[in-house]
Amino acid sequence: MQITSQTGMLGLIGHPVAHSKSPDMMNCACRELGLPFVYLAFDIDPQELGQAVEGMKALKFRGFNVTIPHKVAVMDYLDELDESAKEIGAVNTVVENSGKWVGHNTDGIGYLRSLTEEIAVQLDQQRVVMLGAGGAARAVGFALATAGVERITVANRTLAKAEQLANHLAKWVKTEAIKLDEAQSHIAKATLLINTTSVGMHPNTDQLPIPADWLHAKLIVSDLIYHPRETDLLAAAKALGAKTHNGMGMLVHQAAEAFTLWMGQRPPVQQMKKVLEAALTASD
Repeated sequence: MQITSQTGMLGLIGHPVAHSKSPDMMNCACRELGLPFVYLAFDIDPQELGQAVEGMKALKFRGFNVTIPHKVAVMDYLDELDESAKEIGAVNTVVENSGKWVGHNTDGIGYLRSLTEEIAVQLDQQRVVMLGAGGAARAVGFALATAGVERITVANRTLAKAEQLANHLAKWVKTEAIKLDEAQSHIAKATLLINTTSVGMHPNTDQLPIPADWLHAKLIVSDLIYHPRETDLLAAAKALGAKTHNGMGMLVHQAAEAFTLWMGQRPPVQQMKKVLEAALTASD
């Protein structure tokens, strides 16, 4: 891609961002579609968030992604929020619209697209146990609840946080909140188990969020972690004959949804996935 005075700007803000593979995927999409844009990652200290957002507006960015730790705080600097961002309480994508910054959250729809693309799953028949109650759980829980799953159980080390999320999701679906160490009997009756925590993520890859003997062959086990691509949780589930699903597809599809919001056209998802796989392999 040739960068000229006419090249448009897209970006990512977070702290840190050096590990991010979003530039690999987004710049691939721009190249494949012949769009004159470049996507860069910016490490923004939390104290400088407001200045960064105003600076991107002044520099005429088409939009930007938001990652940890800015997904909630950035909302204070935006002009509008779409319905998903309001309900999830966090923003991962910002779009310039007639001079206004509009916040969106594509994490939930990215997860659903990945899950239904990779696993033959009937969402309305799923009894879900979700491990964790943080930002990722809020996005995935909202997407599943509004897609019509049968029920959701939120299991978290801190019961109060699980209850807060479960009460929110109860607007759309039957929910309950439990402590993580009480999850075994609920997992035994579940059809879909989702790990939204960071337990098992590189470099602490020898950890599991729950004991392996809580799993069973009739589960779909989904782990939002994508590095490593097969966590110990997924390996244990696969050994039992359970279906497994990792976080790579969610990462690609949430990026694709953001790209569509910015550009008004779908990016080449398969090429983005290949670039992501290559970038992850190079960083192993």
